[in-house]
Amino acid sequence: MISNYLAEQSVIGTLLMEGTLMDDVILLPEHFSDKKHLKIFQAMRTVHEANEPINIVSVTTALKDSIREVGSVTYMTKLASSIPTTVTFNNHQRLVLDAYRHRVTREVAIKYVKDPDEDQYDALSEQMESHRELKGQDREGTIREILVEVAERMKYPSKDGMTGFSTGYEELDQMTGGTQKGDLIILAGRPSMGKTAFALNLATHHCKQGGSTQIFSLEMGKLPLIQRILSSEAFVDGQKWRTNDFNNQDYINVINRIGPISEWSLSIDTQVRTAGDIRSKVRSYIQKEKAENHLVVIDYLQLISSTTRSERRDLEIGQITRELKLLALELEIPIILLSQLSRSVEQRQDKRPLLSDLRESGNIEQDADLIAFLYREDYYKWQENNDKVELIIGKQRNGPVGKVELQFKKDYGKFDGIGPQFDLHCS
Repeated sequence: MISNYLAEQSVIGTLLMEGTLMDDVILLPEHFSDKKHLKIFQAMRTVHEANEPINIVSVTTALKDSIREVGSVTYMTKLASSIPTTVTFNNHQRLVLDAYRHRVTREVAIKYVKDPDEDQYDALSEQMESHRELKGQDREGTIREILVEVAERMKYPSKDGMTGFSTGYEELDQMTGGTQKGDLIILAGRPSMGKTAFALNLATHHCKQGGSTQIFSLEMGKLPLIQRILSSEAFVDGQKWRTNDFNNQDYINVINRIGPISEWSLSIDTQVRTAGDIRSKVRSYIQKEKAENHLVVIDYLQLISSTTRSERRDLEIGQITRELKLLALELEIPIILLSQLSRSVEQRQDKRPLLSDLRESGNIEQDADLIAFLYREDYYKWQENNDKVELIIGKQRNGPVGKVELQFKKDYGKFDGIGPQFDLHCS
């Protein structure tokens, strides 16, 4: 629907009846398709900006000679008297906004069909993305609603004390409060440091807690990913998937875990190529599955293709991270995005990663709410029986930075906590 005349009438009528709702308005004049409604709304904004009460008299005065163009006072009176309740105000605003988005997107799409070149395609992509951002605006509550929500959270905290989804690692949860809805979380490290294994551990724990998880892999196929999950869950040496050198206990362990794993709300997708592909599939999954506690894992950033061409890869990476951050905000889900590190870390004596080591960093540091690095001492200097891993929180927008020590059972791709030995300091 590219116009919603009834919804526009309802919004205008509600504001004429209850002018104080102007403080909750998210619409702009151009969002109205009907010229009468556009002019009335512009007059309302003029009255509101003058700190005057909105009613039929004040709006009529602001319209001046334009009153005849909008159907006179009779039309506005009819609209105000037709409103049975103001409860549907925000919903009708959303309907007006949706119609505007479809209307403008249709106009841009028509231009692309008439002249389908790269510039028009880029314009269409940018226009659609800007309207997706616009759609998210109507979900934002008023200041009063947010304050009430804050008070309720303080009075009735969650039973586990978490504000986000548990990671399965107590020390990490103490630092972060869990993976937070709306957050873009970067998990970075050098190749073979354990990024994919750790991300799979986070994903499987979330599923075991009753949540749903989508894993997007641009590096591995479904079979090796499922084999990794089975190795971690059933304690089967990952190398055996290559050699088929299984014993009877391995078989029993795997069979015992296949049943529970098959019941998880877990989706693995290896066909995506762009942030747009990911965005479309996440939206579709949440809508179809009615997923409320949803987590997304993407492996990994540098393999995602950009839909906009740039001479500099770092600018393309920045556009990708921005799109994913907006997706996390719009759908109110945490997104865990794996990333490679540049080789510059290899040139230092202390090879613990820094924010500056993020490969093709672009706007990664700016867009991410949390950036964590995996570091293993034995990656650079092999030591027998050294299975310790440092998870270094290099940035946390709303919390401390520091490190958590974990135990990495490499044969199984399994990370375990090793007790309260984390160091932290406020950023």
